[in-house]
Amino acid sequence: MAGSEGAVESRVLITVGKVDIDITGSQREVDAKMMKISEGEEWSTALAKVRSAREAAISAAMEAAKKHGLPERGSSFNALINNSSLTKKPDQVLAAIHYLRDVEGVNDSPPRVLKKLFDDAGLESPDNLSLYLNRLHERGFVSYPPGGSEKNRFAVLTPEGRAHLDRRSSS
Repeated sequence: MAGSEGAVESRVLITVGKVDIDITGSQREVDAKMMKISEGEEWSTALAKVRSAREAAISAAMEAAKKHGLPERGSSFNALINNSSLTKKPDQVLAAIHYLRDVEGVNDSPPRVLKKLFDDAGLESPDNLSLYLNRLHERGFVSYPPGGSEKNRFAVLTPEGRAHLDRRSSS
């Protein structure tokens, strides 16, 4: 909206629980106030609440899916692969690990479980999944939980692996 001197006024309004942030002014003023707020405790608390709500929603969706058998795992994984345009096998293997760990909550996923996921999705699985997993580990895209066995069945995506998958999904 225009102010009395023709200047454009900006506004940011954020409500998280009982925390209200309402900033109005020039873009420069709003940016400065947001910078100051983002460094404060109130902002950290608001972000923690948003993260907690997101995690609760994901957990509730996973429980509902498990309880009702929806969506069917093969079609869900296939949709993930197709919607993300993941055509290369290493990327699909990363997506399978992500799917099993983050969607289904499976922590122990040996190559036979990955192969079954590919089969359920109607996708051709790589011939030697262990080789793919070892190569992904060498590239820093998967790691093993601390204190656990360095077996392929316990592979988790590293931040680099997630970033790689995100880049591949958006291209």
